[in-house]
Amino acid sequence: MDLSSMEPAIPLSPLDGRYRRQAAPLVDSLSEAALNRERIRVEVEWMILLTNGHEGNGHRPVLEGLANLDQRSTTYLRSIAEDFDARGIHELASIEAKTHHDVKAVEYYIDRRLDAAAEHLGKDAGLARLKPLVHFGCTSEDINNIAYARSIKAAVTQVWTPAFEALTKQLTTMAERHRDLPLLAMTHGQPATPTTLGKELAVYAHRLNRQLRHLETQEYLGKWNGATGTFGASQVSVPQVDWIGMSRVFVTRRMGLDWNPLTTQIESHDWQAELYSTIAHVNRILHNLAVDMWMYISRGVFAQVPVRGATGSSTMPHKVNPIRFENAEANLEVSCALLSNLAGTLTESRWQRDLTDSSTQRTIGTALGHSLLALDNLATGLQEVHPNTAAIAAELEENWEVLGEPIQTAMRAASLAGRSGMDHPYERVKELMRGKSIGEREVEGFIRELDLKPEDRDRLAALTPAAYTGLASDLVDFGRR
Repeated sequence: MDLSSMEPAIPLSPLDGRYRRQAAPLVDSLSEAALNRERIRVEVEWMILLTNGHEGNGHRPVLEGLANLDQRSTTYLRSIAEDFDARGIHELASIEAKTHHDVKAVEYYIDRRLDAAAEHLGKDAGLARLKPLVHFGCTSEDINNIAYARSIKAAVTQVWTPAFEALTKQLTTMAERHRDLPLLAMTHGQPATPTTLGKELAVYAHRLNRQLRHLETQEYLGKWNGATGTFGASQVSVPQVDWIGMSRVFVTRRMGLDWNPLTTQIESHDWQAELYSTIAHVNRILHNLAVDMWMYISRGVFAQVPVRGATGSSTMPHKVNPIRFENAEANLEVSCALLSNLAGTLTESRWQRDLTDSSTQRTIGTALGHSLLALDNLATGLQEVHPNTAAIAAELEENWEVLGEPIQTAMRAASLAGRSGMDHPYERVKELMRGKSIGEREVEGFIRELDLKPEDRDRLAALTPAAYTGLASDLVDFGRR
């Protein structure tokens, strides 16, 4: 059986197959069909602007020989994009098979709809005579850069960012729930000053919220200035029009983007590089979280809730594997690789134009898809774990040596206050604790022998690894948005 010839086609990418459910929300903005729908919308809105004008020119037609469109005609034109369905997708593909040019195929597709307007609006609609307006004064990249910017903006703001925000809020909620739960910290993989589980989760929430603020100020740029960014054809054919002003109005008011006035044939893609670098940074923070969670589970800090009917191992029935965090880790790595490539290559173009960005930008959906899949895995993984309080408490009880830090620091403070016998505090505590197994009795005995104020001695003697968490609980508040 030749799988490549089967119908319907078997997906090559796991995002369109195994992980279709998680990645599907991006299809409405970053698929090829969505891009073509947006191209149609850009072409149509430019036609409407040229015909109906805008606030700045008193809503007069921009070009001689045009009359304002009535509401029915305007609605019909906009329906060309709104009604772009499976039949339209197939028709556009058949046109492109002949043109071998995707944007030119969109132009011809709109021409057909203008010819068909009389069937819907009556013979006096006269929309067929507007065919010269389709792609008027444009280069393909005028259409493409606006279509891509709008599609990417929709994908990021309406799909990816809400999932990112939800995960960050989930972490914040977990941090607040476990703000007072003591946890043995590990620096260099060795027992260190205790913290709280909530504070460690809040660190991630705080890091992610910073990136979220960057995303909220992200620009989505668009250009509309002709073949090499000079408005050449428009200015020569209709010199009385303020084409720079028209460009600004179209990009900002009609297309909802930030205007880029100065480009070559292509929009320079700097905003895309900035956006992908930010998302890649988010991915790397999330990768750190996934790895830490995996290690916390391995260490026993978190226990996983077994999923009924699920198999952890094909041969070891007892296993509950941390697959959500492993899957997230892998997908974040794929996403980062693609996003880093996009950010690193899209900002370069040979002289006024080359076509490398055309192929590269088609991977944007894949890059965001793997990140979205990772967000889903992390959210599910965090739902399926809970602190193993017994293991956490036992780990703290086994590591009384972590109290060496507060003891030697208290001795330093006592020395400065004039107490005797406080020489070489670090070395003395090191001699007591380093490389040895000690417990409460040894630590308390050492403290009782020190010439400390009674209240200082009692405070230190009452200290346990579980109680030595400093201001960790208070710091959790900084993890909130």
